[in-house]
Amino acid sequence: MDYAQLETVMRKTALLAGTRIMEIYGAPDFEVRAKADSSPVTEADEAADALITAELKQAFPDLLIVTEEQADTHAERAADFLIVDPLDGTKEFVKRRGDFTVNIAWVEAGVPVRGVVYAPARGRMFYTRADGSTVEETGDLALDTVGPVTPLSVSTPDNGALMVVASKSHRDQATDDYIAKYAVRDMTSAGSSLKFCLVATGEADLYPRLGRTMEWDTAAGHAVLAGAGGTVVRFDDHSPLSYGKPGYENPFFIALAPGVDLKGA
Repeated sequence: MDYAQLETVMRKTALLAGTRIMEIYGAPDFEVRAKADSSPVTEADEAADALITAELKQAFPDLLIVTEEQADTHAERAADFLIVDPLDGTKEFVKRRGDFTVNIAWVEAGVPVRGVVYAPARGRMFYTRADGSTVEETGDLALDTVGPVTPLSVSTPDNGALMVVASKSHRDQATDDYIAKYAVRDMTSAGSSLKFCLVATGEADLYPRLGRTMEWDTAAGHAVLAGAGGTVVRFDDHSPLSYGKPGYENPFFIALAPGVDLKGA
């Protein structure tokens, strides 16, 4: 893989998709339907998916692209692949809360090694550079000109006063019970893959997810966090979270800054 090309293509593609999403977000109304699993899908999901798929296929015609909105890709397998959630946080989008993202990631041998997370309504973009490090780009986020970038690094956690981030739409009693095992200084909430990014920036130390997720939900955020020095482990045995699993479904997991004293399930 040409990582310099990958960085350029993923960044540009995420921005294009974000622009299309925001056009629909700004409309007086938009169509919302229920998928087979009862989760919502909008015309923005589908429009962004078509755009991202076209851009990635043009740049990388020989690579497998797994994307949430194309069910036929969910049965395909490759050692290395691109994985896409064109609009992560559809519930946030529908409620016009802004915490939705474009997620694009590159997975090698089960590990998400490069990724971009773009929150167009928040004007925040996080991505891995060609060298594997993670940055947040600020400024105008122009399509063809990279603006100022800030290298990201996870926090040095204080286990006596941790900052925890949890889901806005999927918070439950099991998550609260697990968080209660820690000495928590404060908590925040965020939608979509922004939770990984808050750990990557050092704004949070710990993000536990005790609910159903798919690999396209997490791969880009996982890559962003890893490039900032963080890690994502399975909830049950604290082994690294891997990708390319049958069905592309994740087990429960914990995203964290190294140094957090992990508690047992």
